[in-house]
Amino acid sequence: MIRRFLIPLSLVATSVMADTQMSAEAFDAYTRGKTLFYGFDGVAYGVERYLKNRRVIWSFLDGDCKYGTWYEDSGLICFVYDDRPDPQCWRFSEGPGGLTARFEDDPEATQLYEAEDIDEEMICYGPDVGV
Repeated sequence: MIRRFLIPLSLVATSVMADTQMSAEAFDAYTRGKTLFYGFDGVAYGVERYLKNRRVIWSFLDGDCKYGTWYEDSGLICFVYDDRPDPQCWRFSEGPGGLTARFEDDPEATQLYEAEDIDEEMICYGPDVGV
C-alpha cells in the first residue's frame, strides 16, 4: 500500500483560496490519462484513474473500484458512479502543491484534498464471487 504522501494539507489550505478554479477543459487536460492519489489531513484517502471521454475509476484504496463519469455543473466538477447516481461535486484548482479539491465549494464544510500523480498502478479486485 502506498503511504508516501504530500505536504501537510494545512500548508495548502491558504494557497487553495488564492488558486483559480479549474474549468472542465483545464481539469480534463490536467487529469486525463493519470492515476492520482488523494490525501486528507496528510493521510492517504483514495485513488482515481482518469480515462478519456470523462470516464473515471475510484477506490478508497481498498481494491473495491467504482466506475463513473464526470461533468461540469455551475463551475464545479461533478462525479457520478455506477453504484451512486447522486452527483459528488468539487471545486478543483491547481496550485504549487498540485491539484486540490473542496467538496461542493463549501467553506464551512471544507474538505481539502491534495493530489499527486505518483505513476503507481491502481489496484482493483474483481467482483465478489460466492459459492
